[in-house]
Amino acid sequence: MSEAAQDPEDVKLCCATAYQRDAVALILGESYHPGGLDLTRRLGRALELRRGQRVLDVASGPGATAFLLAAEFGVAVEGVDLGDQSVASANAKAAANGLGDTVRFTVGDAERLPLDDESVDAVVCECAFCTFPDKATAASEMARVLKPGGRIGITDVALDPNRLHDELKTLAGWVACLADARPVEQYVDLLGDAGLKVTVREDHHDALAKMIDQIDARLIAFRMARVPALESIDFDTARQRVALAAQAVRDGIAGYTLLIAEKV
Repeated sequence: MSEAAQDPEDVKLCCATAYQRDAVALILGESYHPGGLDLTRRLGRALELRRGQRVLDVASGPGATAFLLAAEFGVAVEGVDLGDQSVASANAKAAANGLGDTVRFTVGDAERLPLDDESVDAVVCECAFCTFPDKATAASEMARVLKPGGRIGITDVALDPNRLHDELKTLAGWVACLADARPVEQYVDLLGDAGLKVTVREDHHDALAKMIDQIDARLIAFRMARVPALESIDFDTARQRVALAAQAVRDGIAGYTLLIAEKV
């Protein structure tokens, strides 16, 4: 499937479905994003989160980011994700750990957030902004729910789409957070158009390179172990795409960036 043929709603559904599969959890690990929980901690510090604040986690997935921020920064977190299974699982985990009053998850679209205007102190979005088909609307929605002076923290893949290999522009590449990633400057412009001024910008390209290496190592190990949850995976094709992604990082085409933006 070519990039031009991808319908936005199909992309959303595909991404939401893919990230709920057991296979994805096995291959990507607990946090689903480069840098893992260490980079989530860095994001929380860069946002200057304080106890008692309300934080929105956009595209919250299995809830790893939300649970860490609540536990280590004393904030209340509302997670929004398009995947109903992810939301149900994360809410069950919150209830099982006695966190139902502090961390909760809701099914919702990043481009139509189910929150009131100016209702949160901070917004986080880890390795997901690049997958939103309408990034301008998503940025505007995050700005809408943010209180004046509040901050948005994004960690995401940044790349030059004109230099990306065609194989990584497919729907599979979109799920892998590559097909519609943009240069950092475009992210900054999208946030600026939404009324958000970028105040912090950090490169974490090593985190992306490390995660790609980890994924390849897991694919090799799981193929040898014949893991039942991964029976449907074409390991040869998967490893070829991982190799292309690794090459993109080495060639300076793709990297990973942390951005903090303040509502002005």
